[in-house]
Amino acid sequence: LGPIRLWDGDAPGSLGQRPQDIPTLTPFPADPARKTGASMLIFPGGGYGGLAEHEGTGYAEWFAARGITAYVLKYRLGSAGYRHPIMLGDAARALRMVRAFAKRDGLDPAKVGVIGSSAGGHLASTLVTHFEAGNPDAADRYARESPRPDLGILCSPVISLLEFAPAGSRRNLLGDNPAPELVRFLSSELQVTKDTPPCFLWHTVEDKGVPVENSLLFAAALRKSGVPFSLHVYEKGAHGLGFGRPEKPAPPWGSQLEHWLKERGFTP
Repeated sequence: LGPIRLWDGDAPGSLGQRPQDIPTLTPFPADPARKTGASMLIFPGGGYGGLAEHEGTGYAEWFAARGITAYVLKYRLGSAGYRHPIMLGDAARALRMVRAFAKRDGLDPAKVGVIGSSAGGHLASTLVTHFEAGNPDAADRYARESPRPDLGILCSPVISLLEFAPAGSRRNLLGDNPAPELVRFLSSELQVTKDTPPCFLWHTVEDKGVPVENSLLFAAALRKSGVPFSLHVYEKGAHGLGFGRPEKPAPPWGSQLEHWLKERGFTP
């Protein structure tokens, strides 16, 4: 199945007709023998400047093999001239579409999760803290759906754009001189409420790309608001490992995630 454009015509705020101007969803259907009814929307990492394949297709294949229908979002990037709110707009549109597809395909529209790594984790954390209800009267069928994920999975995520922000991700998202109130608005640890969905987080202490404080701050904010979460901090491991490769083994977060997805009712 090929990529699906988020909008039929030009995307809102489009800068042209280049491939990087056209946000898309690529579907990975669940193994029919194991289909759980759940769906997962995937935001690859890459510092808001690129999209890491192993955190996109690699994750999608993992979920599909476990019976969860997956979609990888190609969202627009700072390296192509885009800034907030374009990325969040692409993410919210994609979540609405995945929920509509769940209804169309006989899946559960109340079991739509989101996973993101690094800057993709920031995008996921932004979506789980900034959303609204769908508009049932909208002419656009996707706008009738809520973009609120039912759970979030944040992998070595950028969370804060303050003290512990990676400079490159922040610049690609907001430019060189963002307004202080915008920086705070997009520092997700400051935006958690009781309506934020349950979250799974993992990080390593050794991570030099995104400091572990990002996950610790978000977990503390979830705790304060009474939001269920599962936090996994591993001592060893570089940034951007995904599920690991022979030359770069990753911590066992995949098996921990399988356990949590079962607890949340996403798998039997």
